[in-house]
Amino acid sequence: MKITPILMVDAIEPCLDFWVGRLGFTKTVEIPHGSQLGFVILQKGTAELMLQTWASGAADTGESVVDPKKGQISTLYIEVEDFADLRGRMKGAEVVVPERVAFYGMRELFVRDPAGHIIGFAAREASETKDAKAV
Repeated sequence: MKITPILMVDAIEPCLDFWVGRLGFTKTVEIPHGSQLGFVILQKGTAELMLQTWASGAADTGESVVDPKKGQISTLYIEVEDFADLRGRMKGAEVVVPERVAFYGMRELFVRDPAGHIIGFAAREASETKDAKAV
């Protein structure tokens, strides 16, 4: 299992000096949203962090899921090996993004935990597409 935090931000570009410049992370994936970055993956050693703008998140999952007024400022993204087992374990949980296969080749399901946090579960599909730009 791998857990990656997704931090929601107003704009990614101002955050890069902190994460890349000061802390030494490397930008490994970037996805534009309009004329700016909408999503990036940053890595340093075995640590991974994702940054996503509010606008990109709302376009991806819907305004009702990603809402800064509700205090939702981060999400956990958990990669699992057995998605079928995970799906069974989530029966009865509040689903905020129904099961889908994202364009980057991950089967995903996002639920809300009892405290209100959004938890995304994912497993790599056998045939992955490569629309995200690796840098």
